Amino acid sequence: MPIADLPVFSMLRTRMQWHQERQRYLAENVANAETPNFKPRDLAQPEFRPAGAPAATQVALARTNSGHLGEFAGSAAGQFKQDRDLRSNVRPAGNAVNLEDEMLKVASNAMDYQAAATLYSRSLGLIKMAITRR
Repeated sequence: MPIADLPVFSMLRTRMQWHQERQRYLAENVANAETPNFKPRDLAQPEFRPAGAPAATQVALARTNSGHLGEFAGSAAGQFKQDRDLRSNVRPAGNAVNLEDEMLKVASNAMDYQAAATLYSRSLGLIKMAITRR
C-alpha cells in the first residue's frame, strides 16, 4: 500500500481540501458583503467514520437537580444550536453577510488548515524517519 493511501493521510488530505473550498466560500461571502439580496454560504464539515459504522450518538449528563444546566451540559462546541435567525441579520438591501462573523470564520478556517497541514507534514516526516532507520 502506498504511503499516500494510508487512512490518516487520506483524511488529512480531505480535510485540507475541505478547508480550501471553505476558504473560497468565505471569501465570496466577504466579497459580496455589499451585494443586495446576497445570502452567505458555508460548507458542512466532512464526516470521517468508517463505511457502515453507525452515526455517533449524543451522550448527555444526568440531571440530578432541575437547577442544573440541561441542554448544553457536556455538549461539544460544534453541537450548540445556532442562537440567531439569519433574517434578523438581513440589512434593508437584503444582504445577510455579517463581516465580523465571516472574518472570524476565515481566521478559524486558516488556523485549522494550518494545523492539518502541519500534522500531515510531520506524519510524513515520522514515516520517512522510520523507513531510513531500519
